Amino acid sequence: MKRIGGARRKSRHKMKKSISEQGKLHIKRFLQKYEVGDRVLLKAYPSHQGGIFCLRFHGKIGEVVGMQGTCYKVAIKDFKKAKECLVHPVHLLKA
Repeated sequence: MKRIGGARRKSRHKMKKSISEQGKLHIKRFLQKYEVGDRVLLKAYPSHQGGIFCLRFHGKIGEVVGMQGTCYKVAIKDFKKAKECLVHPVHLLKA
């Protein structure tokens, strides 16, 4: 069997910005800092594609467990299984 589509298949509604959010990138999204133990919301920022997580985790709340380069390691629960994602701070919000 051959898999049809890529990682962003059927994700148009998730990657869409509302009218009030459209426009330039906000620099504060790039410069925000998180400490280990902070709870964060994974929300994809469609204007910046780098450091994005797998879109099936969009809307999940996780906990910052460390840093790797400029990205944060975020621990989340996928049903009962614990997983870690590397996420750029642009795609994170305080929960």
